[in-house]
Amino acid sequence: MIDLYSASTPNGWKASIMLEELGVPYELHRVDLGKGEQKAADFLKINPNGRIPAIVDRDEGDFAVFESGAILLYLAEKAGKLLPPDRKGRSVVMQWLMFQMAGVGPMQGQAHVFLHSAPETIPYAIDRYQNETRRLYGVLDTRLADARYLAGDEFTLADIANWTWIWFHGFAGIALDDFPSLKRWFDELDARPGFQRGMAVTPVPAEVVQRMTAGGRLQQL
Repeated sequence: MIDLYSASTPNGWKASIMLEELGVPYELHRVDLGKGEQKAADFLKINPNGRIPAIVDRDEGDFAVFESGAILLYLAEKAGKLLPPDRKGRSVVMQWLMFQMAGVGPMQGQAHVFLHSAPETIPYAIDRYQNETRRLYGVLDTRLADARYLAGDEFTLADIANWTWIWFHGFAGIALDDFPSLKRWFDELDARPGFQRGMAVTPVPAEVVQRMTAGGRLQQL
């Protein structure tokens, strides 16, 4: 049994979708980011960085894992799924996982902040982070023009890691129609039952979806 501490964010969805795709039993503990529960003393014992998601593996003596990418790798290795056993195949998955963690997540996250949460409108920052996010989407689109999934013919954890951020493309002011191969991949994964269940456990509040669609400014996401 896995204890999952999470909320409705791209990184939070990585963990819940991974667990659903693997069919691993877990118990969800919702973390209220608005109330600062991720900074509470009890949670900091699980994740000293005070962020979600985090997991605790009860089968391994309450072993805690934080950082979304590390969680995906831990669960894949534990289950023996969604991560190739051979060195080259594993490396390809790791490359696209790191691409998301070092590129898509940070750059798109900054686009979200400057578009919706910054106390003042800073055109330079908005242009910088939107343009870099578009560039990264272009890299994904080029890759997916030649492969069904990011690591090749097989669905892996790298697809989960990138997909949860691409789900927020509209919030970053980016249209997937500009990236046909990326859109094909996104729609295919969006239809997977495991993705739908993983998203549903911590759904985005309706009022947030409305403000995302309307382009409204948010204090926190």
